[in-house]
Amino acid sequence: MNTLLLDHLAVSGTDRDTARAHIEEALGLPMQTGGEHARFGTHNHLMGLEGGLYLEAISIDPIAPQPDRPRWFDLDDFSGKPRLTNWICAVPDMTHALSQWPDAGDPISLERGDLRWQMAVPQSGKLPFDGTFPPLISWSGTLHPAQMLGSSGASLKQLTIHHPEATDLADLLGVIAGASVRFETAQASSLSAEFDTPHGVRLLT
Repeated sequence: MNTLLLDHLAVSGTDRDTARAHIEEALGLPMQTGGEHARFGTHNHLMGLEGGLYLEAISIDPIAPQPDRPRWFDLDDFSGKPRLTNWICAVPDMTHALSQWPDAGDPISLERGDLRWQMAVPQSGKLPFDGTFPPLISWSGTLHPAQMLGSSGASLKQLTIHHPEATDLADLLGVIAGASVRFETAQASSLSAEFDTPHGVRLLT
């Protein structure tokens, strides 16, 4: 049985700047410049958190070529205001993890600068449980984005997964390490996260 480790959280937007502004306004803290993901035609900004986690503001890169497959995080179909859309979990062995959760997708090898990793991405770009199933990631070596980011002084207090079948999702995933993760039955699927910040407790949705 694999144990999932919360790796980072992603806020999606129709453009990167509005996704960034959504995080900065919610937490009262600045983000850092990220980079591009050529394989999926996306780009991001980042914020380091205490405990080895980080936040990502992600969107389609308007000047990148159209990828040869649907983009990750279901960004091809994203619309509306920026919002917390994904909680990405690390696994030590992607092959083993996908034998346990085959619907997580296919392993895609990626790199940016000195970073090397694999991400499980469904062929459709759409994750199970209406996107609330966590994308799986496996980092190569010991280098991790959180080590390259200055700390914002914020830490994740609790992540809540809202879904009509939240209990089934919790049972499927099992133990989540690295953070307090709660599953709450709700009529609609969404994510929300509470943070301890230098300005007090803040909510990101």
